[in-house]
Amino acid sequence: MASQFFDAVFFDMDGLTINSEPQWLEAEQELTAPYGYKWTLEDQAYCLGGPLTKLGKYISDVTNGAESGEYFHRSIVDLMTKKVSEQAVFMPGARKLISNLHLAGIPSALVSASPRVIVDAALSHVKPIPFKVTISSDDVQKTKPDPEGYLKAAEQLGVNIRNSLILEDSATGVAAARASGARVIAVPHLVQINADHQTKVIKSLEELSVDLLRDWFIAW
Repeated sequence: MASQFFDAVFFDMDGLTINSEPQWLEAEQELTAPYGYKWTLEDQAYCLGGPLTKLGKYISDVTNGAESGEYFHRSIVDLMTKKVSEQAVFMPGARKLISNLHLAGIPSALVSASPRVIVDAALSHVKPIPFKVTISSDDVQKTKPDPEGYLKAAEQLGVNIRNSLILEDSATGVAAARASGARVIAVPHLVQINADHQTKVIKSLEELSVDLLRDWFIAW
């Protein structure tokens, strides 16, 4: 009998599941201001989705090498861990979709380009944790845009990644999702993402339901 739904649904964290992009913007502005640099939405868009090594090097470059990329990498992780430890809010539609997938018996996983300390800080606000598997950048050799995180999550769930769905918001994340072989729904944040044979583009997770995803799975 042919499958009637995705084997599993994988969620990105920052900007897709958790509304942490405003906190990232705030942290980046706080980090660069003492060096005389005014961090903008354009800077955030360029660094959106990581990896954090790229972000650290970029901050070092725009501050004329005031500190090393490694220094800024560590500093932004410390700042963000503090911020999400204090507050982590779901993106519109995220909690409901995750809950309804759970009720329907569909396994889900969280796959983030953020380090484990930030992932765990965000999930400390979510009880019980709805994901069977969580993958951080510390759990892989290569983080997004490499698909390793999604492939590892699929392996841990025991599902076929090519029969699964990935939800992403950044160009970096979508690149990783596409490279994994899964089908992809993009909810773009600050950047433009174009639909293709593998990718649908929506404006908000509020548009999605288990029934709609079932219809899309059959028609995809």
